[in-house]
Amino acid sequence: MKLWGGRFTKETNQLVHNFNESLSFDQKFYRQDIRGSIAHVTMLAKQGILSDEDKEVIIQGLQGILKDLDEGTLVIGQGTGYEDIHSFVEGTLTERIGEAGKRLHTGRSRNDQVALDMKLYTRDEIDELDGLLKELLKELLVIMEENTETFMPGFTHLQKAQPITLAHHVGAYFEMFTRDRLRLADIRKRMNYCPLGSGALAGTTYPLDRAYTAELLDFDGPTLNSMDSVADRDYLIELLSALSTIAMHLSRFCEEIIIWNTNEYRFVEIDDSYSTGSSIMPQKKNPDIAELIRGKSGRVYGALVSMLTTMKGIPLAYNKDMQEDKELTFDAIDTVKGCLSLFTGMMATMTFRKDVMEASAKNGFTNATDAADYLVNHGVPFRDAHGIVGQLVLLCIKKGIALDDLSLEEYREISPVFEEDIYEAISMKTCVEKRMTIGAPGPEAMKQVIEIYKKQLDMQ
Repeated sequence: MKLWGGRFTKETNQLVHNFNESLSFDQKFYRQDIRGSIAHVTMLAKQGILSDEDKEVIIQGLQGILKDLDEGTLVIGQGTGYEDIHSFVEGTLTERIGEAGKRLHTGRSRNDQVALDMKLYTRDEIDELDGLLKELLKELLVIMEENTETFMPGFTHLQKAQPITLAHHVGAYFEMFTRDRLRLADIRKRMNYCPLGSGALAGTTYPLDRAYTAELLDFDGPTLNSMDSVADRDYLIELLSALSTIAMHLSRFCEEIIIWNTNEYRFVEIDDSYSTGSSIMPQKKNPDIAELIRGKSGRVYGALVSMLTTMKGIPLAYNKDMQEDKELTFDAIDTVKGCLSLFTGMMATMTFRKDVMEASAKNGFTNATDAADYLVNHGVPFRDAHGIVGQLVLLCIKKGIALDDLSLEEYREISPVFEEDIYEAISMKTCVEKRMTIGAPGPEAMKQVIEIYKKQLDMQ
């Protein structure tokens, strides 16, 4: 049942076996393991290393195992004595087809086999992650299109700063998640070279056609150094870094939604299907999904730090420490995929309270900068204008009103420059609409950006 037992005279201690085995988690990539084996024997037969008869029998056997595993008629169980998915597949194959199954491993090592399986699995998962990010971007684009004139406060230091639109705010996250997709695509391209044929670390004496194997498995070519091929986990570190960044972006957005959902803000209403209640306080409606997504970012960060720590002291080439890459990566991928799916659903069902958002922008003096600009446009130096509007804000705070609610007489008491048109100049609509440069929140500028985003999604 083990691929390496020839030189041993004793059975492995059961505790050692349990500590050493990886079948409990590396069974996750049985499809990739079987796909790699089919490509390997196809190449071996092409090179005359394996007979066509053996090739056909092996491939049929592997396809049968894949079918049975997919359908659940064959179960990968613990306590079988197999220590990993590779020995399970090879052992099962040999049980089913006999002697030919023992030729499957010709010209390869478990080192390059596991390197291949992990790359195939990671590549497939990157494609799934990209699809989930694209679905989220589509949902954000819907929100943006519907809210180019939904006014709200923009913040710095969590203090109301200037008026923007909901479309503009959501667009900032559209940019973040777009960069996440670009990072994944970059990782996928850089990792897309086939390690199979590298052997344990020094290649093999068999006349393998590594370029052909790479072609069969949709790689851009074979790796060029057999030692690095089996020792490389850079692509996993890069992926975990990219996943950490995705988790961070989700966490930032969730933090804002949690704040917006409070009674003090009331900017949003999270749908009941994405909320929970309290066991003791009947009035509560808690944003638990947003909070859990925010919390799970630490779990993903932990995988990245663990992987870096595992790899930092490993000499060339393969070492058993590297088995630790799988559970960390599997968990981080599953965590981020789950968070993306849930977050997209939460956003799709969320209600935005447009009137509350606009009132908050108005009552937070977000138009103070525009009042200062009004004075500048009437010949007042900006530094003086800044001080004048500061006095106006103090007056509003004392009276508990907004700048819009001051009388013209009150304006003119502080500066005679003000005229009736000040009210139009500091309206939320004017404040936003006159910010027309690309990237700004003005509706016309936002519509241009939305069209650019649509084209980007159509192309990718």
